[in-house]
Amino acid sequence: MKKIPVGISGRHAHVTKEHLEILFGAGYELTILKELSQPGQYAAEEKIDVVSPDGRVLEGVRILGPTRKGTQIEISQSDAIRYKFVAPVRSSGDTAGSGKAKLVGPKGEVEINEGVIIADRHIHFSPEDALTFGVKDRDVVSIKIDGIKAGLLDNVLCRVHESFRLDCHLDTDDGAAFMLRNGDTVSLVKKYQILD
Repeated sequence: MKKIPVGISGRHAHVTKEHLEILFGAGYELTILKELSQPGQYAAEEKIDVVSPDGRVLEGVRILGPTRKGTQIEISQSDAIRYKFVAPVRSSGDTAGSGKAKLVGPKGEVEINEGVIIADRHIHFSPEDALTFGVKDRDVVSIKIDGIKAGLLDNVLCRVHESFRLDCHLDTDDGAAFMLRNGDTVSLVKKYQILD
């Protein structure tokens, strides 16, 4: 079976155009640092500080572009514990009732009443890749990881879109637990049996 490449996603921010201009100044545009695995997505040069309701500061959180309809901060559970954020596990864009934060840029600050999340584990599939793997959009699967810290990860959401490129996105906590790095590969497991 074809293997799925892995992308380990560190903490990052997605911001609206309005919030970008408050943080960096009127008319500001993001500067592309490097292209990401998904077409049209990129890591920007720009970073912000993210302040928890407890007043702890997560410094230098990179913004990913382009700007979005909603501002969203994606962190790990380790970040949430250390910096005292409320951050439920959610799919990107599903921020209703999620954590609060203050965003600090060189030109201004923004208070968000929701938007801090821990991103769910997910795999991006093109329609062709989805057919190859026998999955459909919103399926939930498991992945098998080989190596010195081999194991199985459950609750991995399948996301299918014509603009997507095959990639499994995990956060730094999951990556570290299995000693995975960007570009490593995993296998898809749709069903498995646990023997007593």
